[in-house]
Amino acid sequence: MVQDPSHAPSWSPALVEEIAGKVGTPFLLYRADTIRRKIAEIQEMTAAPGLQARYAMKACSARRVLEEMHQSDIWIDAVSGNEVLRALAAGFESGQQPPKILYTSDVFRDNALEVITRENVLANVGTPQMIDDLTRAGYRGNIGVRINPGFGHGHVKECDTGGPSSKHGIWFENIEDAKGRADAAKLTVKLLHAHIGTGSAIAEFQTNIAKLVDFFLDRIELFPEAEVISFGGGIPHPYRPGSPRIDLAKCAAVLVEGQKTLSEKAGREIRLEVEPGRFLVADSASLITRVHGVKRTQTNEKGPGQKFIMVDAGFCDLVRPTMYGSYHHIEVLGKNGDPKEDLVIAGPMCESGDVFTRDAAELLDPRSLPTPKIGDLIAIHDAGAYGEAMSSNYNSLGRVPQIWYDADEAYLMSRRQTLEDILQTECFSKL
Repeated sequence: MVQDPSHAPSWSPALVEEIAGKVGTPFLLYRADTIRRKIAEIQEMTAAPGLQARYAMKACSARRVLEEMHQSDIWIDAVSGNEVLRALAAGFESGQQPPKILYTSDVFRDNALEVITRENVLANVGTPQMIDDLTRAGYRGNIGVRINPGFGHGHVKECDTGGPSSKHGIWFENIEDAKGRADAAKLTVKLLHAHIGTGSAIAEFQTNIAKLVDFFLDRIELFPEAEVISFGGGIPHPYRPGSPRIDLAKCAAVLVEGQKTLSEKAGREIRLEVEPGRFLVADSASLITRVHGVKRTQTNEKGPGQKFIMVDAGFCDLVRPTMYGSYHHIEVLGKNGDPKEDLVIAGPMCESGDVFTRDAAELLDPRSLPTPKIGDLIAIHDAGAYGEAMSSNYNSLGRVPQIWYDADEAYLMSRRQTLEDILQTECFSKL
């Protein structure tokens, strides 16, 4: 692999072709060393006493990734009953001494109540009625309360996690009512939580950490038994080559000072937690896809003509460009020095929006790339976060294989889904 100083390491074309010959295309290719480096960075940021990192496993819940977190004492934030079960299967311990798995949601769905009650997992509730649900399910003991502090950011407006437009958490002016409901149910609030998301600028994250310290300083006395305050996730990842990277040392300094200040105000030791997801895994994986066709449209009264590079990956494999207009760095493997032209990279899905080169304002955003030939391989980088996790079986296509590359060896993490896999749940039986 060759280090691209402006972005993630490039993949060796020969290596990727060898793997493609064994599993076909498209597939997700993970770098073990990248994940371990990001874990080490988070460990360093939270190394001071009283700090703890959790992994927001919704970003990528592959067992091998979870095992890396477990081995490094990065705890888990799960958002479904099945995520809790996946964390347990990867080696994480149940129970609350300490709560290495935290369950956070705004609604209990499917098996969530059963799982957290059986496994004694700390439940972090984001809607007041969830306290009643816990009581009816026979849950007794400790809970967390997620608060909407009235401010926050998302990398796009659809991901806003704090403020009046966000569904997440209990509005901060209603917290006393939620506390009273918990007291009546004899549930002890041990954790306070707020997640304000990833802003569009790095400074926003650091500023919002400081704002959260002040926010909780004003409320910690309302919860005399709280032992933990979680600042959620939101550490930004630079998707565009050359974009600035966050200074985690500055974040660490704010966290250390915040933990000290909150503990002094509470009159007891408060553990401060953060929950990075995207930051830990985004640049660990590339979606590898093969070129199957090249075609053009011509300019007319509806707009400019385009040159389309047709590949076999689609938004069923990486939905972020279609859903959010998100940018992902794209590389035509083995052609970094070739002349470039503006190209649209498009997939096989029966949707006009199945395009990897677009932005939030317009359908198409052609990218300056070397022109590939049919059969060439393309790497769509930074697909580790919300790549496989948000993939689907749209058009009855199977989820792609996941490959783990570690110390010059490739391992199959998950195989390509077959039609039989997809059809397993179909039935027709009288209820």
